[in-house]
Amino acid sequence: MDIKQAKSNVIEAGRELVKNGLIQRTWGNVSCRIDENRFAITPSGRDYLSLTEDDIVIVSIADLSYDGDIKPSSEKGIHAKCYELRRDVNFVIHTHQTYASLAGLSGLDINGLDGEAEKTIGLDIPVASYGLPGTKKLRNGVVAALRRSSSKAVLMLHHGALCLGTDRADAFAVAETLEDVCRRRLIERYRQFTGKIADSFESLTSYIANSIITEAAEDDLGVYNSVREFGIAELTDVKTGKKTPIDIESGAPLDPSEICPDTAMLHAAVYKSRKDVNAVIHSKEDATLKTSRMGITVKPFLDDFAQIVGITLRTAEYDPHNAAKTAKKVVKRLGCRDAVLIKHNGGLCVGANEDEAKAVELVTEKGCKAFTAASLYGAKPMNAVESLLMRVVYKTKYAKKNESNR
Repeated sequence: MDIKQAKSNVIEAGRELVKNGLIQRTWGNVSCRIDENRFAITPSGRDYLSLTEDDIVIVSIADLSYDGDIKPSSEKGIHAKCYELRRDVNFVIHTHQTYASLAGLSGLDINGLDGEAEKTIGLDIPVASYGLPGTKKLRNGVVAALRRSSSKAVLMLHHGALCLGTDRADAFAVAETLEDVCRRRLIERYRQFTGKIADSFESLTSYIANSIITEAAEDDLGVYNSVREFGIAELTDVKTGKKTPIDIESGAPLDPSEICPDTAMLHAAVYKSRKDVNAVIHSKEDATLKTSRMGITVKPFLDDFAQIVGITLRTAEYDPHNAAKTAKKVVKRLGCRDAVLIKHNGGLCVGANEDEAKAVELVTEKGCKAFTAASLYGAKPMNAVESLLMRVVYKTKYAKKNESNR
């Protein structure tokens, strides 16, 4: 394949992965084999929707060398090993797709595939042992998985999935089939665990939540998102779209005739304590809301959670009738993290802008789903030191890189 076509395939694949929800923002990576010696791969830390051919990097399979100033994905070594070990593979996708990431928490290979899944992926799906992103330990775990199976998919413990194809279309078929297989395996695990039949993953989340919840309470807080503009925060009612500007210092509406949103003081308290935050999303996504009812602290089971949310996701109570005092408690539980659960009322996800807050919301929801999956398998969270390292590296390296690219 010529270089121009390989680069074009990588760019189009990245856009399609984002569209299909298999990759968000800069997470994951894509590559295409050019010949026996080289492959084209996505750059490190770049938004897939803005990539051009000049951004795609040509890497040597033998020694991982490359030309130019743009750095290739930190997982280039894994892609190189895929091409080295599998001569029939010409396209590789590394995703953080949800159900594949959750199924990998079992640490056990998925065996006994049949029908279309067997035709597309193979007889089984191996799980690679964990290593920090970009490390030889991670690469070695993937290599071991590839060597013990002829599967076109590999689950990566605490991390995501690797999908291999003879071409771009084949790799996509593997990714989509893998997600369906893993979703069904999670539901089957629920049946084994409880003896009951579930029709969706949401049923699993409800089961785990109801087994932990000790008191009944409904979520009753209004759902408002907000953005900061100097000393003012504009709150938007998610249901109606109505906007209410408030003074951050007092938490009161700028227009005294406006009805004050019940979470206004909460948003104001976040902005007063965190100068790095300019956007807040109040998430009531299914798993986030159900997890908030448990009153627990969620630890990272996936490394993107450790990176983007923090080393823990804590729960705090907020009472609009005692807004000032309870808002301070929420902020204390938030700390330097980028999300906090509001008991019975979902979670607050924060960021330097709306895009970053939305990314935190996505990863918070996936992290809460991971807690459900881990509960079914009896899986342990990530090592605390590794979680902290992931968070520090993300905040000091990748977050700054993303800021410079904006």
